[in-house]
Amino acid sequence: MALFKGSKDQPTVEGESAAECMRVGQSLVESGQLTAESLAAALAKANGDLLAFVDVLLVGHGIGRTELALAVSQATGVPAVDTKGIVIADEVKGVLPEAVVRQHCAVAIAEEGPSLVVLCSDPAASRRQEIEAAAGRPVKLYISDPMTVRTFIDLVYRADADIDRLVRSLDLQDEQQRIASLAAEVNLDDQAPVIQLVNRVVSQAMRDRASDIHIEPMDEELRVRFRIDGHLVEAFKLPMGAHAALISRLKIMSGMNIVEKRRPQDGQFSTVIDGKEVDVRVASVATVFGEKIVMRILDKGRSMIGLAELGFPRETYLHYSKMIHSPFGMVICAGPTGAGKTTTLYASLLEVNSAGKNITTVEDPVEYVFPGINQIQTNDQAGLTFATGLKAILRQDPDVILVGEIRDADTARIAVQSALTGHLVLSSLHGTDSVAALHRFLDMGIEAFLIASSVVGVIGQRLLRRICDSCKEPYTPGAEELAVFRQHSGGSEKSSFYHGVGCNFCAGTGYRDRIGVYELLRITPELRRLIVGWATTEELRRLAVAQGMRTMLREAMALVENDVTTIPEVVKTLFAS
Repeated sequence: MALFKGSKDQPTVEGESAAECMRVGQSLVESGQLTAESLAAALAKANGDLLAFVDVLLVGHGIGRTELALAVSQATGVPAVDTKGIVIADEVKGVLPEAVVRQHCAVAIAEEGPSLVVLCSDPAASRRQEIEAAAGRPVKLYISDPMTVRTFIDLVYRADADIDRLVRSLDLQDEQQRIASLAAEVNLDDQAPVIQLVNRVVSQAMRDRASDIHIEPMDEELRVRFRIDGHLVEAFKLPMGAHAALISRLKIMSGMNIVEKRRPQDGQFSTVIDGKEVDVRVASVATVFGEKIVMRILDKGRSMIGLAELGFPRETYLHYSKMIHSPFGMVICAGPTGAGKTTTLYASLLEVNSAGKNITTVEDPVEYVFPGINQIQTNDQAGLTFATGLKAILRQDPDVILVGEIRDADTARIAVQSALTGHLVLSSLHGTDSVAALHRFLDMGIEAFLIASSVVGVIGQRLLRRICDSCKEPYTPGAEELAVFRQHSGGSEKSSFYHGVGCNFCAGTGYRDRIGVYELLRITPELRRLIVGWATTEELRRLAVAQGMRTMLREAMALVENDVTTIPEVVKTLFAS
Protein backbone atom coordinates (compact mmCIF):
# COMPACT_ATOMS: atom_id res chain seq x y z
CA MET A 1 0.00 0.00 0.00
CA ALA A 2 1.31 3.42 -0.96
CA LEU A 3 0.66 6.22 1.51
CA PHE A 4 -0.50 9.48 -0.03
CA LYS A 5 1.93 12.33 0.33
CA GLY A 6 0.78 14.67 3.02
CA SER A 7 -0.75 12.08 5.38
CA LYS A 8 0.63 12.03 8.92
CA ASP A 9 1.47 8.59 10.23
CA GLN A 10 0.83 9.22 13.92
CA PRO A 11 -1.61 7.99 16.59
CA THR A 12 -5.27 8.92 16.24
CA VAL A 13 -6.11 12.33 17.65
CA GLU A 14 -8.75 11.93 20.35
CA GLY A 15 -11.59 14.42 20.24
CA GLU A 16 -15.19 15.10 19.29
CA SER A 17 -16.25 14.43 15.69
CA ALA A 18 -17.56 17.98 15.45
CA ALA A 19 -14.02 19.33 15.93
CA GLU A 20 -12.67 16.90 13.31
CA CYS A 21 -15.40 17.95 10.86
CA MET A 22 -14.38 21.57 11.37
CA ARG A 23 -10.69 20.78 10.77
CA VAL A 24 -11.51 18.89 7.54
CA GLY A 25 -13.73 21.74 6.35
CA GLN A 26 -11.20 24.46 7.17
CA SER A 27 -8.49 22.53 5.31
CA LEU A 28 -10.69 22.38 2.19
CA VAL A 29 -11.66 26.07 2.51
CA GLU A 30 -8.00 27.08 2.79
CA SER A 31 -7.12 25.08 -0.34
CA GLY A 32 -9.96 26.80 -2.26
CA GLN A 33 -12.03 23.63 -2.80
CA LEU A 34 -14.92 24.67 -0.56
CA THR A 35 -16.60 27.99 0.22
CA ALA A 36 -17.33 29.13 3.76
CA GLU A 37 -21.08 29.06 3.01
CA SER A 38 -20.91 25.48 1.72
CA LEU A 39 -18.91 24.47 4.80
CA ALA A 40 -21.54 25.92 7.12
CA ALA A 41 -24.33 24.08 5.27
CA ALA A 42 -22.43 20.76 5.32
CA LEU A 43 -21.61 21.09 9.05
CA ALA A 44 -25.26 21.76 9.87
CA LYS A 45 -26.38 18.74 7.83
CA ALA A 46 -23.78 16.36 9.33
CA ASN A 47 -24.51 17.33 12.96
CA GLY A 48 -21.04 16.43 14.22
CA ASP A 49 -20.76 13.02 12.48
CA LEU A 50 -17.54 12.86 10.43
CA LEU A 51 -18.79 10.06 8.14
CA ALA A 52 -21.99 11.98 7.37
CA PHE A 53 -19.91 15.14 6.84
CA VAL A 54 -17.54 13.61 4.27
CA ASP A 55 -20.54 11.98 2.51
CA VAL A 56 -22.20 15.40 2.17
CA LEU A 57 -18.97 16.96 0.83
CA LEU A 58 -18.43 14.13 -1.67
CA VAL A 59 -21.96 14.00 -3.06
CA GLY A 60 -23.36 17.47 -2.46
CA HIS A 61 -20.33 19.70 -2.99
CA GLY A 62 -18.25 17.82 -5.56
CA ILE A 63 -15.04 17.54 -3.51
CA GLY A 64 -12.55 15.14 -5.14
CA ARG A 65 -12.15 11.71 -3.54
CA THR A 66 -8.39 11.95 -3.10
CA GLU A 67 -8.54 15.51 -1.75
CA LEU A 68 -11.20 14.48 0.77
CA ALA A 69 -9.21 11.46 1.99
CA LEU A 70 -6.12 13.66 2.50
CA ALA A 71 -8.12 16.28 4.39
CA VAL A 72 -9.56 13.65 6.76
CA SER A 73 -6.09 12.15 7.20
CA GLN A 74 -4.57 15.50 8.12
CA ALA A 75 -7.44 16.33 10.50
CA THR A 76 -7.37 12.98 12.34
CA GLY A 77 -3.71 11.94 12.08
CA VAL A 78 -4.68 8.56 10.56
CA PRO A 79 -2.76 7.87 7.33
CA ALA A 80 -4.58 7.95 3.98
CA VAL A 81 -3.79 5.18 1.53
CA ASP A 82 -3.71 5.02 -2.27
CA THR A 83 -6.24 2.28 -3.07
CA LYS A 84 -5.32 1.73 -6.75
CA GLY A 85 -3.24 -1.38 -6.21
CA ILE A 86 -5.12 -2.88 -3.25
CA VAL A 87 -6.27 -6.47 -3.62
CA ILE A 88 -8.24 -7.70 -0.60
CA ALA A 89 -6.67 -10.81 0.95
CA ASP A 90 -8.88 -13.92 0.85
CA GLU A 91 -8.30 -14.68 4.53
CA VAL A 92 -9.93 -11.40 5.65
CA LYS A 93 -12.91 -11.43 3.30
CA GLY A 94 -16.04 -11.47 5.42
CA VAL A 95 -14.10 -11.51 8.72
CA LEU A 96 -16.22 -8.55 9.88
CA PRO A 97 -20.04 -8.84 9.99
CA GLU A 98 -21.68 -7.09 7.03
CA ALA A 99 -23.96 -5.02 9.31
CA VAL A 100 -20.94 -3.56 11.16
CA VAL A 101 -19.04 -2.94 7.93
CA ARG A 102 -21.91 -1.02 6.29
CA GLN A 103 -22.82 0.90 9.44
CA HIS A 104 -19.28 2.23 9.94
CA CYS A 105 -18.19 2.35 6.26
CA ALA A 106 -15.10 0.25 7.03
CA VAL A 107 -13.73 -2.89 5.36
CA ALA A 108 -10.92 -5.29 6.28
CA ILE A 109 -8.28 -5.46 3.53
CA ALA A 110 -5.34 -7.40 5.03
CA GLU A 111 -3.66 -8.76 8.16
CA GLU A 112 -0.55 -7.25 9.71
CA GLY A 113 0.76 -9.50 12.48
CA PRO A 114 -1.97 -9.79 15.11
CA SER A 115 -3.77 -6.71 13.77
CA LEU A 116 -6.48 -6.43 11.14
CA VAL A 117 -5.84 -3.71 8.53
CA VAL A 118 -9.09 -1.79 7.97
CA LEU A 119 -9.91 0.85 5.37
CA CYS A 120 -12.37 3.43 6.71
CA SER A 121 -13.67 6.97 6.19
CA ASP A 122 -14.26 7.95 9.82
CA PRO A 123 -11.68 6.78 12.41
CA ALA A 124 -13.67 8.03 15.42
CA ALA A 125 -12.84 6.20 18.67
CA SER A 126 -16.39 4.83 19.05
CA ARG A 127 -16.30 3.36 15.54
CA ARG A 128 -12.85 1.85 16.11
CA GLN A 129 -14.07 0.19 19.35
CA GLU A 130 -17.06 -1.41 17.63
CA ILE A 131 -14.90 -2.65 14.74
CA GLU A 132 -12.32 -4.13 17.18
CA ALA A 133 -15.10 -5.78 19.20
CA ALA A 134 -16.51 -7.36 16.02
CA ALA A 135 -13.04 -8.46 14.85
CA GLY A 136 -11.95 -9.75 18.26
CA ARG A 137 -8.48 -8.26 17.81
CA PRO A 138 -6.74 -4.89 17.38
CA VAL A 139 -7.25 -3.01 14.12
CA LYS A 140 -4.95 -0.72 12.19
CA LEU A 141 -6.91 1.98 10.36
CA TYR A 142 -6.21 3.67 7.05
CA ILE A 143 -8.29 6.46 5.51
CA SER A 144 -10.02 6.49 2.14
CA ASP A 145 -13.11 8.28 0.83
CA PRO A 146 -16.57 6.75 1.47
CA MET A 147 -17.25 6.02 -2.20
CA THR A 148 -14.10 3.92 -2.54
CA VAL A 149 -14.67 2.12 0.78
CA ARG A 150 -18.24 1.23 -0.20
CA THR A 151 -17.00 -0.05 -3.56
CA PHE A 152 -14.67 -2.46 -1.70
CA ILE A 153 -17.52 -3.44 0.65
CA ASP A 154 -19.73 -4.30 -2.34
CA LEU A 155 -16.90 -6.36 -3.86
CA VAL A 156 -16.52 -8.45 -0.69
CA TYR A 157 -20.11 -8.68 0.54
CA ARG A 158 -21.94 -9.64 -2.63
CA ALA A 159 -25.72 -10.08 -2.44
CA ASP A 160 -25.53 -12.96 -4.94
CA ALA A 161 -23.04 -14.99 -2.86
CA ASP A 162 -25.50 -17.77 -1.92
CA ILE A 163 -27.74 -17.70 -4.97
CA ASP A 164 -26.77 -21.30 -5.84
CA ARG A 165 -28.07 -22.49 -2.45
CA LEU A 166 -31.36 -20.62 -2.96
CA VAL A 167 -31.78 -22.08 -6.46
CA ARG A 168 -31.18 -25.61 -5.13
CA SER A 169 -33.92 -24.96 -2.55
CA LEU A 170 -36.24 -23.94 -5.38
CA ASP A 171 -35.44 -27.07 -7.35
CA LEU A 172 -36.79 -29.19 -4.49
CA GLN A 173 -40.22 -27.71 -5.27
CA ASP A 174 -40.13 -28.63 -8.95
CA GLU A 175 -43.57 -30.23 -9.18
CA GLN A 176 -45.37 -27.33 -7.47
CA GLN A 177 -43.15 -24.33 -8.11
CA ARG A 178 -45.84 -21.84 -8.88
CA ILE A 179 -48.06 -22.93 -5.97
CA ALA A 180 -45.10 -22.65 -3.60
CA SER A 181 -44.19 -19.16 -4.80
CA LEU A 182 -47.80 -17.99 -4.40
CA ALA A 183 -47.98 -19.44 -0.88
CA ALA A 184 -44.74 -17.66 -0.01
CA GLU A 185 -46.32 -14.34 -1.01
CA VAL A 186 -49.53 -14.97 0.92
CA ASN A 187 -47.59 -15.88 4.07
CA LEU A 188 -45.12 -13.01 3.58
CA ASP A 189 -42.37 -15.44 4.58
CA ASP A 190 -39.15 -13.45 4.02
CA GLN A 191 -37.10 -16.63 4.37
CA ALA A 192 -38.80 -18.34 1.41
CA PRO A 193 -36.11 -19.12 -1.22
CA VAL A 194 -37.90 -17.33 -4.08
CA ILE A 195 -38.29 -14.13 -2.02
CA GLN A 196 -34.63 -14.20 -0.99
CA LEU A 197 -33.64 -14.83 -4.61
CA VAL A 198 -35.48 -11.70 -5.83
CA ASN A 199 -33.98 -9.65 -2.97
CA ARG A 200 -30.47 -10.84 -3.82
CA VAL A 201 -30.83 -10.02 -7.53
CA VAL A 202 -32.16 -6.48 -6.92
CA SER A 203 -29.65 -5.79 -4.12
CA GLN A 204 -26.68 -6.84 -6.24
CA ALA A 205 -27.92 -4.71 -9.15
CA MET A 206 -28.11 -1.67 -6.85
CA ARG A 207 -24.60 -2.30 -5.51
CA ASP A 208 -23.27 -2.65 -9.06
CA ARG A 209 -24.88 0.74 -9.96
CA ALA A 210 -27.15 -0.94 -12.53
CA SER A 211 -29.99 1.01 -14.12
CA ASP A 212 -31.80 -2.07 -15.48
CA ILE A 213 -32.04 -5.80 -14.72
CA HIS A 214 -32.77 -8.22 -17.58
CA ILE A 215 -34.09 -11.70 -16.66
CA GLU A 216 -33.97 -13.66 -19.91
CA PRO A 217 -34.97 -17.31 -20.48
CA MET A 218 -32.59 -18.94 -22.94
CA ASP A 219 -32.68 -22.45 -24.42
CA GLU A 220 -31.29 -24.26 -21.35
CA GLU A 221 -30.66 -21.55 -18.74
CA LEU A 222 -31.97 -18.33 -17.25
CA ARG A 223 -29.63 -15.40 -17.92
CA VAL A 224 -29.53 -12.36 -15.59
CA ARG A 225 -27.85 -9.25 -16.97
CA PHE A 226 -27.34 -5.75 -15.52
CA ARG A 227 -27.07 -2.53 -17.52
CA ILE A 228 -24.20 -0.61 -15.94
CA ASP A 229 -23.21 2.80 -17.35
CA GLY A 230 -25.25 2.01 -20.46
CA HIS A 231 -23.66 -1.37 -21.18
CA LEU A 232 -25.21 -4.80 -20.53
CA VAL A 233 -23.06 -7.07 -18.36
CA GLU A 234 -23.88 -10.70 -17.57
CA ALA A 235 -24.30 -10.98 -13.79
CA PHE A 236 -25.02 -14.70 -13.44
CA LYS A 237 -26.85 -17.68 -14.92
CA LEU A 238 -29.57 -19.70 -13.22
CA PRO A 239 -31.07 -23.06 -14.15
CA MET A 240 -34.34 -22.86 -16.10
CA GLY A 241 -36.02 -24.58 -13.13
CA ALA A 242 -35.93 -21.25 -11.28
CA HIS A 243 -37.75 -19.37 -14.07
CA ALA A 244 -41.41 -20.03 -13.16
CA ALA A 245 -41.02 -19.20 -9.45
CA LEU A 246 -38.91 -16.08 -10.09
CA ILE A 247 -41.26 -14.64 -12.73
CA SER A 248 -44.37 -15.40 -10.61
CA ARG A 249 -42.84 -13.68 -7.57
CA LEU A 250 -41.91 -10.56 -9.58
CA LYS A 251 -45.38 -10.39 -11.18
CA ILE A 252 -47.08 -10.63 -7.78
CA MET A 253 -44.84 -7.89 -6.35
CA SER A 254 -45.59 -5.66 -9.36
CA GLY A 255 -49.35 -6.13 -9.32
CA MET A 256 -49.45 -8.03 -12.62
CA ASN A 257 -51.73 -10.89 -13.66
CA ILE A 258 -49.68 -14.05 -13.02
CA VAL A 259 -52.01 -16.23 -15.09
CA GLU A 260 -51.55 -14.15 -18.26
CA LYS A 261 -48.31 -15.28 -19.91
CA ARG A 262 -48.78 -14.14 -23.52
CA ARG A 263 -49.74 -10.47 -23.26
CA PRO A 264 -47.04 -7.87 -22.41
CA GLN A 265 -47.58 -6.39 -18.94
CA ASP A 266 -46.23 -3.48 -16.89
CA GLY A 267 -46.04 -3.03 -13.14
CA GLN A 268 -44.10 -1.40 -10.33
CA PHE A 269 -43.00 -2.13 -6.75
CA SER A 270 -41.04 -0.34 -4.02
CA THR A 271 -38.39 -1.84 -1.76
CA VAL A 272 -35.53 -0.80 0.54
CA ILE A 273 -31.99 -1.83 -0.43
CA ASP A 274 -29.07 -1.06 1.92
CA GLY A 275 -31.16 1.62 3.60
CA LYS A 276 -32.17 3.27 0.30
CA GLU A 277 -35.79 3.40 -0.85
CA VAL A 278 -36.02 2.40 -4.51
CA ASP A 279 -38.86 2.10 -7.01
CA VAL A 280 -38.59 -0.72 -9.54
CA ARG A 281 -40.53 -0.57 -12.82
CA VAL A 282 -41.22 -4.02 -14.23
CA ALA A 283 -42.12 -4.98 -17.81
CA SER A 284 -42.78 -8.52 -19.06
CA VAL A 285 -42.99 -9.88 -22.59
CA ALA A 286 -43.35 -13.42 -23.96
CA THR A 287 -40.37 -14.83 -25.89
CA VAL A 288 -39.99 -18.21 -27.58
CA PHE A 289 -38.42 -19.66 -24.41
CA GLY A 290 -40.84 -18.09 -21.92
CA GLU A 291 -41.51 -14.74 -20.30
CA LYS A 292 -38.69 -12.20 -20.17
CA ILE A 293 -38.73 -9.47 -17.52
CA VAL A 294 -36.85 -6.16 -17.53
CA MET A 295 -36.70 -4.08 -14.36
CA ARG A 296 -35.77 -0.36 -14.31
CA ILE A 297 -34.33 0.75 -10.96
CA LEU A 298 -35.24 4.28 -9.81
CA ASP A 299 -33.37 5.44 -6.70
CA LYS A 300 -35.86 7.70 -4.88
CA GLY A 301 -33.15 9.02 -2.60
CA ARG A 302 -31.15 10.39 -5.51
CA SER A 303 -31.24 14.16 -5.48
CA MET A 304 -32.52 15.78 -8.64
CA ILE A 305 -29.79 17.13 -10.90
CA GLY A 306 -29.93 20.83 -11.72
CA LEU A 307 -29.50 22.16 -15.25
CA ALA A 308 -26.06 23.59 -14.44
CA GLU A 309 -24.84 20.13 -13.31
CA LEU A 310 -25.73 18.23 -16.49
CA GLY A 311 -22.42 18.95 -18.21
CA PHE A 312 -23.62 21.49 -20.78
CA PRO A 313 -20.87 23.59 -22.38
CA ARG A 314 -21.22 27.20 -21.16
CA GLU A 315 -22.66 28.58 -24.41
CA THR A 316 -25.14 25.71 -24.82
CA TYR A 317 -26.29 26.17 -21.21
CA LEU A 318 -26.95 29.89 -21.71
CA HIS A 319 -28.92 29.37 -24.95
CA TYR A 320 -30.93 26.42 -23.58
CA SER A 321 -31.72 28.23 -20.32
CA LYS A 322 -33.03 31.19 -22.34
CA MET A 323 -35.19 28.82 -24.44
CA ILE A 324 -36.94 27.16 -21.49
CA HIS A 325 -37.71 30.58 -20.00
CA SER A 326 -39.67 31.50 -23.16
CA PRO A 327 -43.31 32.39 -22.38
CA PHE A 328 -44.56 29.98 -25.07
CA GLY A 329 -43.34 27.56 -27.74
CA MET A 330 -42.09 23.99 -27.76
CA VAL A 331 -38.69 22.70 -26.61
CA ILE A 332 -37.90 19.10 -27.62
CA CYS A 333 -35.33 16.77 -26.09
CA ALA A 334 -34.31 14.13 -28.66
CA GLY A 335 -32.33 10.92 -28.37
CA PRO A 336 -32.67 7.12 -28.21
CA THR A 337 -33.86 5.11 -25.18
CA GLY A 338 -31.53 5.55 -22.21
CA ALA A 339 -29.91 8.76 -23.48
CA GLY A 340 -30.87 10.78 -20.39
CA LYS A 341 -33.78 12.72 -21.93
CA THR A 342 -35.96 12.46 -18.80
CA THR A 343 -33.10 13.74 -16.60
CA THR A 344 -32.66 16.77 -18.88
CA LEU A 345 -36.41 17.49 -18.88
CA TYR A 346 -36.61 17.20 -15.07
CA ALA A 347 -33.61 19.52 -14.70
CA SER A 348 -35.40 21.97 -17.02
CA LEU A 349 -38.51 21.85 -14.81
CA LEU A 350 -36.40 22.58 -11.72
CA GLU A 351 -34.99 25.61 -13.53
CA VAL A 352 -38.39 27.11 -14.44
CA ASN A 353 -40.32 26.03 -11.33
CA SER A 354 -41.61 28.97 -9.28
CA ALA A 355 -44.60 29.72 -7.08
CA GLY A 356 -46.06 32.00 -9.77
CA LYS A 357 -46.33 29.24 -12.40
CA ASN A 358 -48.71 26.33 -12.85
CA ILE A 359 -46.50 23.50 -14.11
CA THR A 360 -48.25 20.26 -15.06
CA THR A 361 -46.77 17.07 -16.48
CA VAL A 362 -48.21 13.95 -18.10
CA GLU A 363 -45.77 11.02 -17.85
CA ASP A 364 -45.60 7.27 -18.31
CA PRO A 365 -44.70 6.58 -15.55
CA VAL A 366 -43.94 9.38 -13.07
CA GLU A 367 -40.30 8.57 -12.23
CA TYR A 368 -39.50 11.20 -9.60
CA VAL A 369 -41.98 13.29 -7.63
CA PHE A 370 -41.41 17.07 -7.53
CA PRO A 371 -42.66 19.40 -4.80
CA GLY A 372 -44.86 22.15 -6.25
CA ILE A 373 -45.49 20.45 -9.61
CA ASN A 374 -48.71 18.71 -10.72
CA GLN A 375 -47.76 15.30 -12.14
CA ILE A 376 -50.22 13.06 -13.99
CA GLN A 377 -49.49 9.40 -14.74
CA THR A 378 -51.03 7.86 -17.85
CA ASN A 379 -53.44 4.98 -17.37
CA ASP A 380 -54.52 3.24 -20.58
CA GLN A 381 -57.21 1.17 -18.84
CA ALA A 382 -58.86 4.38 -17.58
CA GLY A 383 -58.51 6.01 -21.01
CA LEU A 384 -55.84 8.43 -19.79
CA THR A 385 -53.24 8.51 -22.60
CA PHE A 386 -50.71 11.23 -23.45
CA ALA A 387 -53.22 12.76 -25.89
CA THR A 388 -56.23 12.71 -23.53
CA GLY A 389 -54.08 13.80 -20.59
CA LEU A 390 -52.75 16.74 -22.60
CA LYS A 391 -56.28 17.79 -23.55
CA ALA A 392 -57.28 17.69 -19.87
CA ILE A 393 -54.22 19.73 -18.84
CA LEU A 394 -55.20 22.53 -21.26
CA ARG A 395 -58.38 23.04 -19.22
CA GLN A 396 -56.30 23.35 -16.02
CA ASP A 397 -54.91 26.85 -16.74
CA PRO A 398 -51.27 25.71 -17.23
CA ASP A 399 -48.19 27.89 -17.79
CA VAL A 400 -45.68 25.10 -18.47
CA ILE A 401 -46.59 21.62 -19.74
CA LEU A 402 -44.26 18.61 -19.81
CA VAL A 403 -45.25 15.74 -22.09
CA GLY A 404 -43.19 12.71 -21.07
CA GLU A 405 -42.92 11.45 -24.64
CA ILE A 406 -44.52 12.24 -28.00
CA ARG A 407 -45.31 8.83 -29.47
CA ASP A 408 -48.12 9.44 -31.96
CA ALA A 409 -49.69 12.04 -34.26
CA ASP A 410 -52.55 12.89 -31.84
CA THR A 411 -50.17 13.78 -29.00
CA ALA A 412 -47.88 15.67 -31.39
CA ARG A 413 -50.76 17.73 -32.82
CA ILE A 414 -52.16 18.71 -29.40
CA ALA A 415 -48.65 19.56 -28.13
CA VAL A 416 -48.00 21.78 -31.18
CA GLN A 417 -51.36 23.52 -30.75
CA SER A 418 -50.62 24.06 -27.03
CA ALA A 419 -47.31 25.71 -27.91
CA LEU A 420 -49.05 27.95 -30.47
CA THR A 421 -51.72 29.06 -28.00
CA GLY A 422 -49.43 30.59 -25.39
CA HIS A 423 -48.03 27.67 -23.39
CA LEU A 424 -44.43 26.51 -22.94
CA VAL A 425 -44.34 22.80 -23.83
CA LEU A 426 -41.38 20.56 -22.95
CA SER A 427 -41.26 17.07 -24.40
CA SER A 428 -39.02 14.17 -25.34
CA LEU A 429 -38.97 12.45 -28.71
CA HIS A 430 -37.12 9.38 -29.90
CA GLY A 431 -34.71 10.40 -32.65
CA THR A 432 -31.08 10.04 -33.64
CA ASP A 433 -30.25 13.74 -33.30
CA SER A 434 -31.80 17.22 -33.08
CA VAL A 435 -32.41 17.67 -36.83
CA ALA A 436 -33.90 14.17 -37.25
CA ALA A 437 -36.39 14.98 -34.47
CA LEU A 438 -37.95 17.73 -36.62
CA HIS A 439 -38.44 15.23 -39.44
CA ARG A 440 -40.14 12.84 -36.99
CA PHE A 441 -42.89 15.46 -36.65
CA LEU A 442 -43.22 15.68 -40.42
CA ASP A 443 -43.40 11.86 -40.58
CA MET A 444 -46.28 11.97 -38.06
CA GLY A 445 -48.24 14.14 -40.49
CA ILE A 446 -47.86 17.49 -38.70
CA GLU A 447 -47.84 20.34 -41.22
CA ALA A 448 -44.41 21.91 -41.78
CA PHE A 449 -45.63 25.46 -41.15
CA LEU A 450 -47.01 24.42 -37.71
CA ILE A 451 -43.67 22.87 -36.75
CA ALA A 452 -41.78 25.96 -37.93
CA SER A 453 -44.10 28.24 -35.90
CA SER A 454 -44.24 26.22 -32.68
CA VAL A 455 -40.78 24.70 -32.08
CA VAL A 456 -38.33 27.05 -30.32
CA GLY A 457 -35.43 24.61 -30.15
CA VAL A 458 -34.37 20.95 -30.09
CA ILE A 459 -31.64 19.51 -27.91
CA GLY A 460 -30.18 16.19 -29.06
CA GLN A 461 -28.22 14.14 -26.54
CA ARG A 462 -26.35 10.94 -25.73
CA LEU A 463 -24.50 9.62 -22.68
CA LEU A 464 -20.79 8.76 -22.84
CA ARG A 465 -18.91 6.79 -20.21
CA ARG A 466 -16.33 8.75 -18.22
CA ILE A 467 -12.77 7.51 -17.83
CA CYS A 468 -12.35 6.06 -14.31
CA ASP A 469 -10.27 8.57 -12.36
CA SER A 470 -8.76 5.79 -10.21
CA CYS A 471 -7.00 4.00 -13.07
CA LYS A 472 -6.60 6.82 -15.62
CA GLU A 473 -3.33 6.43 -17.53
CA PRO A 474 -1.80 7.91 -20.69
CA TYR A 475 -1.80 5.74 -23.80
CA THR A 476 -1.10 6.01 -27.52
CA PRO A 477 -4.22 5.67 -29.73
CA GLY A 478 -4.07 3.64 -32.93
CA ALA A 479 -3.83 5.31 -36.34
CA GLU A 480 -7.57 4.87 -37.05
CA GLU A 481 -8.59 6.35 -33.67
CA LEU A 482 -6.25 9.28 -34.20
CA ALA A 483 -7.60 9.89 -37.73
CA VAL A 484 -11.19 10.01 -36.42
CA PHE A 485 -10.18 12.43 -33.68
CA ARG A 486 -8.29 14.75 -36.05
CA GLN A 487 -11.20 14.74 -38.51
CA HIS A 488 -13.92 15.65 -36.02
CA SER A 489 -12.15 17.69 -33.34
CA GLY A 490 -11.92 20.93 -35.29
CA GLY A 491 -8.19 20.73 -35.93
CA SER A 492 -7.01 19.91 -32.39
CA GLU A 493 -3.27 19.25 -32.04
CA LYS A 494 -3.67 17.17 -28.87
CA SER A 495 -0.85 14.65 -28.53
CA SER A 496 -1.35 12.97 -25.12
CA PHE A 497 -4.46 10.79 -24.61
CA TYR A 498 -5.78 8.93 -21.56
CA HIS A 499 -7.82 5.81 -20.90
CA GLY A 500 -8.72 3.65 -17.90
CA VAL A 501 -6.78 0.41 -17.50
CA GLY A 502 -9.37 -1.15 -15.16
CA CYS A 503 -9.39 -1.35 -11.36
CA ASN A 504 -11.55 -2.30 -8.36
CA PHE A 505 -13.34 1.04 -8.44
CA CYS A 506 -14.64 0.61 -12.02
CA ALA A 507 -15.02 -3.22 -11.95
CA GLY A 508 -12.19 -3.55 -14.47
CA THR A 509 -13.96 -1.62 -17.26
CA GLY A 510 -11.80 1.53 -17.24
CA TYR A 511 -14.99 3.65 -17.07
CA ARG A 512 -17.17 4.83 -14.20
CA ASP A 513 -20.33 6.97 -14.47
CA ARG A 514 -21.46 8.87 -17.56
CA ILE A 515 -21.61 12.42 -18.88
CA GLY A 516 -24.06 13.95 -21.33
CA VAL A 517 -23.02 15.17 -24.76
CA TYR A 518 -25.42 17.63 -26.40
CA GLU A 519 -26.20 19.50 -29.59
CA LEU A 520 -28.60 22.44 -29.47
CA LEU A 521 -30.60 23.32 -32.59
CA ARG A 522 -32.04 26.82 -32.31
CA ILE A 523 -34.89 27.49 -34.74
CA THR A 524 -33.85 30.68 -36.53
CA PRO A 525 -35.93 32.50 -39.20
CA GLU A 526 -33.70 30.97 -41.91
CA LEU A 527 -34.28 27.45 -40.53
CA ARG A 528 -38.03 28.10 -40.36
CA ARG A 529 -38.05 28.89 -44.08
CA LEU A 530 -36.21 25.64 -44.83
CA ILE A 531 -38.61 23.61 -42.63
CA VAL A 532 -41.66 25.08 -44.39
CA GLY A 533 -40.00 24.17 -47.69
CA TRP A 534 -39.63 20.50 -46.58
CA ALA A 535 -35.82 20.65 -46.65
CA THR A 536 -33.89 17.40 -46.12
CA THR A 537 -32.20 16.66 -42.80
CA GLU A 538 -28.82 17.25 -44.47
CA GLU A 539 -29.84 20.74 -45.66
CA LEU A 540 -31.18 21.64 -42.20
CA ARG A 541 -28.03 20.34 -40.50
CA ARG A 542 -25.75 22.21 -42.91
CA LEU A 543 -27.50 25.52 -42.22
CA ALA A 544 -27.60 24.91 -38.44
CA VAL A 545 -23.83 24.22 -38.36
CA ALA A 546 -23.20 27.31 -40.52
CA GLN A 547 -25.19 29.31 -37.93
CA GLY A 548 -23.05 28.05 -35.07
CA MET A 549 -24.51 24.72 -33.93
CA ARG A 550 -21.82 22.42 -32.54
CA THR A 551 -22.72 18.82 -33.41
CA MET A 552 -22.73 16.03 -30.82
CA LEU A 553 -19.68 14.50 -32.48
CA ARG A 554 -17.78 17.79 -32.17
CA GLU A 555 -18.83 18.17 -28.52
CA ALA A 556 -17.84 14.55 -27.81
CA MET A 557 -14.36 15.14 -29.25
CA ALA A 558 -14.08 18.17 -26.96
CA LEU A 559 -14.63 15.77 -24.04
CA VAL A 560 -11.83 13.57 -25.42
CA GLU A 561 -9.64 16.65 -25.64
CA ASN A 562 -10.35 17.37 -21.95
CA ASP A 563 -9.55 13.74 -21.01
CA VAL A 564 -13.12 13.04 -19.81
CA THR A 565 -13.80 10.14 -22.19
CA THR A 566 -12.00 8.13 -24.90
CA ILE A 567 -12.07 8.03 -28.69
CA PRO A 568 -13.33 4.38 -28.81
CA GLU A 569 -16.25 5.32 -26.51
CA VAL A 570 -17.21 8.22 -28.80
CA VAL A 571 -16.96 6.05 -31.92
CA LYS A 572 -19.03 3.29 -30.31
CA THR A 573 -21.78 5.65 -29.13
CA LEU A 574 -21.96 8.34 -31.81
CA PHE A 575 -20.09 7.57 -34.97
CA ALA A 576 -22.48 7.22 -37.87
CA SER A 577 -20.43 8.02 -40.96
